[in-house]
Amino acid sequence: MQKIGKVALWTLFFVLMPMVAMAQEHAAAGDGTWGYALGAGLAIGLAGLGCGIGQGLTAGNTTAGIARNPGAAGAMFTNFILGMVLIESIAIYGLVIAFLLQGKI
Repeated sequence: MQKIGKVALWTLFFVLMPMVAMAQEHAAAGDGTWGYALGAGLAIGLAGLGCGIGQGLTAGNTTAGIARNPGAAGAMFTNFILGMVLIESIAIYGLVIAFLLQGKI
């Protein structure tokens, strides 16, 4: 757990360091669009991350359920497809938000 925390902090450091280094240049130019770019990247990145985790859990649990009870595969498959569609819609919302923010740059 401690190793994951260190990796997360170093990743955050390397992502934010270029922004700090270029902060004076953007402040002098009066360009305030870096927040939109950061928001667009976070929107699609976090939506993709959350949906990937959700789809992995859904697929794994459906596979385990079908392995335990093969006779219920038809009913489980229908719920599986419906769940995947709803999970994927969250990723599409993130993509739409990213496009809207990208349009403001």
